[in-house]
Amino acid sequence: MRQDHLSTTFAALADPTRRAILARLADGEASVSALAQPFQMSLPAVTKHLKVLERAGLITRGRQAQWRPCKLDAQPLRAAADWMAPYRPFWEGSLDRLDDYLTTLQTKEHNDDQP
Repeated sequence: MRQDHLSTTFAALADPTRRAILARLADGEASVSALAQPFQMSLPAVTKHLKVLERAGLITRGRQAQWRPCKLDAQPLRAAADWMAPYRPFWEGSLDRLDDYLTTLQTKEHNDDQP
């Protein structure tokens, strides 16, 4: 069976801890212990998150002596963004209509307050 890379990417992104790890790695490579620091979880738990990100192709892990740096690989994010791009006009149109509606309500409220 062919692996569905888009589903793997979205599954990896579904967890807030993994998204936070990716946000940290956007600033540059980091060790597992540095990535674990802001979270109230064990190193093995963070390592499990890293394995999910690695399987999704979102990070790579290297080895430099005792240091195992993790590095962001944003290519799968590009594929996810490309998949979502056709839906952007729909959401922007919806938000524009909401803005127009709220402006109409504010204008009506302001006019109702006038003597």
